[in-house]
Amino acid sequence: MGVSAGVTHVSVIVPTRDRPALLREALASIRAIETDDLRFEILVGDNGKDPASRAAADEFGATHIPVERAGAGAARNAGLRVASGAFIAFLDDDDVWLPANIRHHLAQMLARPELEAVFGQIVTTDMELKPAGEPWPEAAREGDELVRSMLSGYYPQLGGTVVRASAAKAVGLFDEGLLGDQDWDWQLRIARRRKTGFTPTPSVMFRQRPPGSFDKLRLMRLGFARKVFLRHALPERRVFANPVAIVQSYTQTMRQYFDYFVDAAVSRSAEGDRGGTMAAIGGAFRVFPGRTIFHLALKPRLRGAALGAVTPWAGKRPAGAV
Repeated sequence: MGVSAGVTHVSVIVPTRDRPALLREALASIRAIETDDLRFEILVGDNGKDPASRAAADEFGATHIPVERAGAGAARNAGLRVASGAFIAFLDDDDVWLPANIRHHLAQMLARPELEAVFGQIVTTDMELKPAGEPWPEAAREGDELVRSMLSGYYPQLGGTVVRASAAKAVGLFDEGLLGDQDWDWQLRIARRRKTGFTPTPSVMFRQRPPGSFDKLRLMRLGFARKVFLRHALPERRVFANPVAIVQSYTQTMRQYFDYFVDAAVSRSAEGDRGGTMAAIGGAFRVFPGRTIFHLALKPRLRGAALGAVTPWAGKRPAGAV
């Protein structure tokens, strides 16, 4: 498979685990943009146990691949090992492709043979696929600037990425030891080859869980994010002006975790959830201990949340009161 007789073949890898209803929605969005000149080999890597997932794959003509090892990385690797298309695309089982996806990516790579991958725009949504903002990013850099931006908080998101199969083979499989951020790690390995492009095309609707609803996942990913950052930032020190710039990039990368726990602490304090508030403050401390102490001492949002948790008479308070 590949590009032949006017037909482009793309292997689309979809990891899933026991979410057949969402999987069906994801697969439908892939098939919806398929045409006579653009054909998809859909490969569903399934490390769940629900037989309805296999039924969903069969419904949409996808290849169902059982995967024993846990983690999205293992499920994606199962697809990579058997993919036969000249191009590789991805979609998580809880996300949805937009109609304009793929074609602009492929047009760039066909016009510029040196490109190994093209990133598209992401539309962040709530769980009901209601957009939470404008497509992002507005533009993406290339070469050293792209690597630096990816090490400073920019996550291209796999659902909006198309890669040449030859490049995927060159960078190797996903690191299955990373139960979080293995996609960011894999994309950094591609970006560090300095052969990527960008299309300002809204490509995927990216579901985000409600704020403050996934503490355990955030805490689990925290350690993997640090590992991935150090794995790629230290060998790429030449893209930073000085050691201070590396520290600044690390701070920008980890800031999302800190902000998440601060917001969670504030909202839980407003609800009168003292235990949840203290747990969220503990999460912020695990990200940036010094910054957390500073915010507790001098910043009214986190200080107010903490006071609401430790003061018995505080009771419930409006969210804006902190």
